[in-house]
Amino acid sequence: MAVNHEDSHESVDVGAVDPKSKRTLYYALTSTSAFILYSFLVLGSVGKCFELEGSSNLGLTFTYDLQMVQSFFELRDQEQLACYSDFLKMWDLIYAVIYASMYSFWIKYLIDKKAMLFLVPILAMVADWSENFIEVVLINRYLESQSISGSLVSLGSTINTAKWVFLCLTYLIILYGIATKVKSIFTSRKTEIELN
Repeated sequence: MAVNHEDSHESVDVGAVDPKSKRTLYYALTSTSAFILYSFLVLGSVGKCFELEGSSNLGLTFTYDLQMVQSFFELRDQEQLACYSDFLKMWDLIYAVIYASMYSFWIKYLIDKKAMLFLVPILAMVADWSENFIEVVLINRYLESQSISGSLVSLGSTINTAKWVFLCLTYLIILYGIATKVKSIFTSRKTEIELN
C-alpha cells in the first residue's frame, strides 16, 4: 500500500514560537525595563548624598586595598558614610536582584537547553550582597573607632573581584546566546525556504 507523502512538509512549523519562550522573553523585557528605570530614577538620586567627584564607589572597582578604603572613608563625613551604608543595605541590594533577574531571564531565553547557566548572574548577586555586607561592617567600625580592618578589606576585595568575574561570564554567555539565536533564526528561515 502506497503512502502519500504529498505536501507532508506543511506539518512542519519552522517559525513556531514556544509559549514558554514567549513568557521568558516577556520577563526578560520587563526586567530590562525595570533595570533601566531603577538605574536612572532611583540609584542616580539616592547615591548623590555620598558621591564625590573623582571618587568612585568601592564596589564599582575590580579590586581595592586598604589605602583605597581609607581614602574613600576619609573624604566623606559621618553623614555621607551613613548614607552610603544605607545605600548598600537597601538600594544596592534591590539593584542586584533586578540585574540578576534580568540577566537570568535573558540567558534562559537565549540558551534554554543550558538552563543552569542562569545561575551565573545569581552568583554575581550573592557576591554583590556579601561584599556590601563587608563594606557596611567596615563603615560601622570606622565610625565607631576610626579603624579599618585589613583582613576585612582583603576579603571584601576578593568577593568584589569574584562578582565582576561572574558578571563578565554573564556577558559572555549572553553574547554567545545572541549569536546562537541569530544563527538559529537564519537556519530556520533557510529550512523554511527549502521546504517551500
